[in-house]
Amino acid sequence: MKTMIVAAGFAAMPVLALAQTTEIETAVGAVTVPVAPETVVTFDLAALDTLTALGVPVAAVPVIAPPAYLADAFDGTPKVGTLFEPDFEALAVMAPDFIIAGGRSQSQVEPLSAIAPTIDMTISGDNLLSDAQARVTAYGTMFAQQDTATALLADLDAAIENARSVTDGQGNALIVLTNGGKVSAYGDDSRFGWLHTALGLPEAFPELNAETHGEAISFEFIAEVNPDWIFVVDRGAAIGQEGEAAAVTLDNPLVAGTTAGQNDQIVYLDSARLYLVGGGYQSMTGTIDEVVAAFSAEPS
Repeated sequence: MKTMIVAAGFAAMPVLALAQTTEIETAVGAVTVPVAPETVVTFDLAALDTLTALGVPVAAVPVIAPPAYLADAFDGTPKVGTLFEPDFEALAVMAPDFIIAGGRSQSQVEPLSAIAPTIDMTISGDNLLSDAQARVTAYGTMFAQQDTATALLADLDAAIENARSVTDGQGNALIVLTNGGKVSAYGDDSRFGWLHTALGLPEAFPELNAETHGEAISFEFIAEVNPDWIFVVDRGAAIGQEGEAAAVTLDNPLVAGTTAGQNDQIVYLDSARLYLVGGGYQSMTGTIDEVVAAFSAEPS
């Protein structure tokens, strides 16, 4: 026998009446979910990242070239469509107990709910750190991994505190994303803004507008702002797209003449980790490690 649970912003979701349930926070508020569902499918890469960190296996994932650190989680795991177009027929045959969507698959939450209980675990860019921490807690509760979740969050807090101590007094930073020959900049209230707010990196240009795709900038802008550090996200590399690499795009006299360029302080981050899996636990800790390594490197 099944009963129906309806949460704000969700379609009616079938849940086994005899199953133990708990309440967790999602992108649309508190939702009642089953405890430790056995067959779980995720269409949210940040969720897959954090579930992997918690030691929770998933039954199926979307078709996508994953970041290297998530390769094992994808290897041999059934694929059930893409982030934007789930394979509903394959899902119906699999009959999962639970589905997690969010981010790029957020629009699929309602149709996926016809297959199995589905939650929206989208992580918002302007609240990325707090949302990411909340997701660790939620998954820990849902999958009866509370102790592991607590330990992970303690490690994340320690990593952030260490990063703040390393970056303190080391100058300002500009975060840029390259897409072929185009360049955009991201401020402290953007999807990459947690690098400023959480790690204590002052903005080189605080007036940047918060936009999903950043604010388009020129090389002249970079030269005028003259950042001490430039952190680079290469969108093409992140999604496996052929085209001009970020290092080629930024290889010009205007960028080279900045303080960042002169002091070898242009840092090319693991773009797939940051761009595709923003808010995943391992994504965040890996990026923090990259920032700490950059600031700890001996001057060339």
